[in-house]
Amino acid sequence: MQFISESDTDYPSELKKYLGEDAPRLITALGNLDILRQTKLALFCSVKCPGSLILKTYDLVQALRQAGIPVIGGFHSPIERECLRILLSGTEPIVICPARDIERIRIRKEYKKPLEEGRLLFLSPFAKSQNRATVKTAIYRNQFVAALASSIFIAYAEPNSKTEQFCRDLLAWEKPLYTLDSKDSKNLLELGARKINCGNIPDVIGK
Repeated sequence: MQFISESDTDYPSELKKYLGEDAPRLITALGNLDILRQTKLALFCSVKCPGSLILKTYDLVQALRQAGIPVIGGFHSPIERECLRILLSGTEPIVICPARDIERIRIRKEYKKPLEEGRLLFLSPFAKSQNRATVKTAIYRNQFVAALASSIFIAYAEPNSKTEQFCRDLLAWEKPLYTLDSKDSKNLLELGARKINCGNIPDVIGK
């Protein structure tokens, strides 16, 4: 377990840039810190997701895995958890950010090999006393993840949901925001999200 204070050289400057005074004073990390310096794509999805987007999302994540794109996320919603399962079977770097502290985290079987290979990093902006996730910590965790990412993929944001409002905030940050080309993504596309598919991943990530 490593602890990164805001005065350390390993502290990501993006946090200050996007979160300002809300940037965490201390970050707890477990795994390969070198992943923080890589270009990362954040992955988010609302808890509920239309069936038309589920398979498209899984296909895209398979393509991300094959392309070796580093991915960061909280991996909390059902779709996000399945995406993490797909990613863990690849070789690309992954950053997992729970909405709680990680000092007493249980290392699941599927995490051990990626940790040993140096392609997995657990990261938390929460103090040891925050031993369970809440709505408030999940919102802050999402902001933390987005600040660290170079670009963001939203698989689905339910209209008028907190996820949609989160997308508005990200666009105000002028972060590259991507979603799938679908009628169910119309709300995000109208907000200004760009289209992503398995064929344009290198252009999106800048590879």
